[in-house]
Amino acid sequence: MKEFELKYGCNPNQKPARIFMADGSDLPIKILNGKPGYINFLDAFNSWQLVKELKEALGLPAAASFKHVSPTSAAVGTPLPERLKKACFVDDMENLDSSPLACAYARARGTDRMCSFGDWVALSDVCDTATALLIKREVSDGIIAPGYEPEALEILKSKRNGNYNIVEIDPDYIPEEKERKQVFGITFEQGRNNFRIDGALLENIVTQNKNIPDSAKRDLIISLITLKYTQSNSVCFAADGQAIGVGAGQQSRVHCTRLAGSKADTWFLRQYDKVLSLPFKDDIKRPDRDNIIDGYINRNEEDVCADGIWQKYFTARPEPLADAEIKEYLSGISGVALGSDAFFPFDDNIERAHRSGVSYIAQPGGSIRDDIVIKCCDKYGIAMAFTGMRLFHH
Repeated sequence: MKEFELKYGCNPNQKPARIFMADGSDLPIKILNGKPGYINFLDAFNSWQLVKELKEALGLPAAASFKHVSPTSAAVGTPLPERLKKACFVDDMENLDSSPLACAYARARGTDRMCSFGDWVALSDVCDTATALLIKREVSDGIIAPGYEPEALEILKSKRNGNYNIVEIDPDYIPEEKERKQVFGITFEQGRNNFRIDGALLENIVTQNKNIPDSAKRDLIISLITLKYTQSNSVCFAADGQAIGVGAGQQSRVHCTRLAGSKADTWFLRQYDKVLSLPFKDDIKRPDRDNIIDGYINRNEEDVCADGIWQKYFTARPEPLADAEIKEYLSGISGVALGSDAFFPFDDNIERAHRSGVSYIAQPGGSIRDDIVIKCCDKYGIAMAFTGMRLFHH
């Protein structure tokens, strides 16, 4: 296939639209079902790079959930604790632990379920039946993977009344070293960001605490590779083999940290006993539960515990989460890894990171205030590595 005609571009008025290879060669993909759109393909090609790189760096199957050209989460295939299974709505899936790829997707999709609503899925490995069954019951736009088991393909084809977007990519495809795009009729050209992210990037530890265990190195690598394919500015919190909070596209670094930190806090609180035991009515659907749980934890648009409201969702009125209760629970969290795609210009980022249990940081360094940032890390016993490599992505 030399080119694929799209219904429209980013918006319905942007026509005509297509994807093609500038050198006239065949596209490195097969469209097995559906008709993906312009933004679908942006998500597909960015997310595929992310999971492919995670697999190469860590040797584990990887999955990503993407929305609007940024990951909501990415994860590698390690078994989920029972509490996390329940928080991710996968505790009813038999034999989940037998498929590392399904575990990776369960983690990626379960991290930020509100943002993953209508996501694009990327898998590093051939999609198996267990993973397809997980994807089938989520609201999703499409998937990219290097292949599909026959039964898994049939399961996925049944989604969205048979219109689910399924893309198969050639895992051996290597793009040209130079990449180009046009903005306002002007062509931009640059070398591809082929910088390799691995454990060697974490050797320059600049804080008093020099101890970064292997599990934290894994999480820092996940964080940094996730950032490589996240719209900048961006900060990523990671723990237990997955990105647990992504703050993307903010103009201020501390706003990235606040956003990522608040998502990480919500991820931890979803595993809190009072949240896991919310007495939902049987007819409340999965996406609605996500919104209700977020409302219960963060008390934003609606007080779901208020009289006249709780009756819509629960069989009994739940006890609200108190501020002091939340603070006490989160204060017991530690061991979280944090990556930043550029240097921290002020120590307010460290203060905010500490509130969400961050114990390990990887960032480029190079700020005129590096000494202040290091001093703040030392105050909390945080180990921080300077990578020397910025990871902007636009």
